[in-house]
Amino acid sequence: MAWVALVVAGLCEMMGVYMISKYNDAKSIKNLVLLIFVFTLSFAGLAYAMETLPMGTAYAIWTGIGAAGGALLGMLFFNESKDWRRIVCIALVLGSAISLKLLS
Repeated sequence: MAWVALVVAGLCEMMGVYMISKYNDAKSIKNLVLLIFVFTLSFAGLAYAMETLPMGTAYAIWTGIGAAGGALLGMLFFNESKDWRRIVCIALVLGSAISLKLLS
């Protein structure tokens, strides 16, 4: 269950980064509430996962999902570069996170 919580927390981290961008585009109460909500879920999921998973592994996977997801969201929704080298780097981040899980 801790791994599921960690992946959900990472996805919430990714959505939090997306909501920061949305809030910067349109400063509304709705965007601010969603931003706070998804980051709260993200930290709560990370805290829950760290009750049983090693801190270094949990944090690395959480940040890896957030970083790779944020880069993918930027490419999909914010017209950021889709250069093959960026995609390789994202794959390396995700591969590292998966390798940490397999070694745990």
